[in-house]
Amino acid sequence: MLKGLLIPVVFVAGLFVASNNNVRADGVPAGVTAQSREIVEYRLEKWKVTHAEEGKKGEQLVGTLKKLRCEVEVSAHGGHQDVKYRCPQWQKLSLKSHKEAHQWEGWLKKLGFETKHTH
Repeated sequence: MLKGLLIPVVFVAGLFVASNNNVRADGVPAGVTAQSREIVEYRLEKWKVTHAEEGKKGEQLVGTLKKLRCEVEVSAHGGHQDVKYRCPQWQKLSLKSHKEAHQWEGWLKKLGFETKHTH
C-alpha cells in the first residue's frame, strides 16, 4: 500500500503545465540547458498493483502515472482504488537539478520501477 506517497512537487509543477510556455516541446522546463539536465530513465515491465485512496490522492497518482506514459487500469471497491500499472518501454524524465532527479528516482523505485540516473 502506498498511503502517504508524495509525488515530487517539481514534476507535478512542470508536467501538469506542459502546455504552458514554461516547458519546451521536448518536455524540458524552460531555462534548462543540456549542461544542467539531469536524466532519469525508468521502466516497469510487469504489471504492478497498489492501493490508493479514493479521491484527490488516488486521482493524482493515476494522473501522474499516465503523464509518465504508463499503462494504467483502475478499479474501485471497499473505499479504495486498485491501481494497476506498467511501463514496459524505457522512458526519460529530464529534470533541472540533481536533487529533483533523486527525488523522482526514489519515488519511481518505491513504485517498483527500474531506474537509471545520468547527468
